[in-house]
Amino acid sequence: MSDPPPEPVITLSHQPVDNRNIRFSLERGDLDLEQLLLLLNRNAFWAQNRRREEMERAIAHSYPVVSAWDGERLIGFGRATSDGVYRAVLWDIVVDLDYRRQGIGRKLVETLISHPHLQSVERIYLFTTHQRGFYERIGFVENPSTTLVLHGRPLEFLIPAAEQEQV
Repeated sequence: MSDPPPEPVITLSHQPVDNRNIRFSLERGDLDLEQLLLLLNRNAFWAQNRRREEMERAIAHSYPVVSAWDGERLIGFGRATSDGVYRAVLWDIVVDLDYRRQGIGRKLVETLISHPHLQSVERIYLFTTHQRGFYERIGFVENPSTTLVLHGRPLEFLIPAAEQEQV
């Protein structure tokens, strides 16, 4: 009795992708920062022109970090930050355009949220511009509460007004 034929591979590229060779890694040491920066520049409008030093720092302060590989080629990435109890945030979820619609993005997210550091966190947040439906299919729901943001600013704004007058 012969094995059934492999499942068809769906791809947006002109070159077919064999997703049976895809591997996922939770090891930071596996990351190639040059490939990661290229992946972000080519596939994530929100992460253009990030600097190597800043990504090194972001990754160092993230746990877990997951990467997806086709052989030696980095094709997907995601990371999280969390206190391990109450809140976590997913960051930089990205899949190479040639590998989308094959379940790789879903596997990246599921790997992050099922990690022991995140699996019992009360709430996991993420930010998305165009992929809301994708995350809703995984189980995320809109957070109707007010979200506030403080854009990077010098710390002078933390000095009370009375003290600022004396400075």
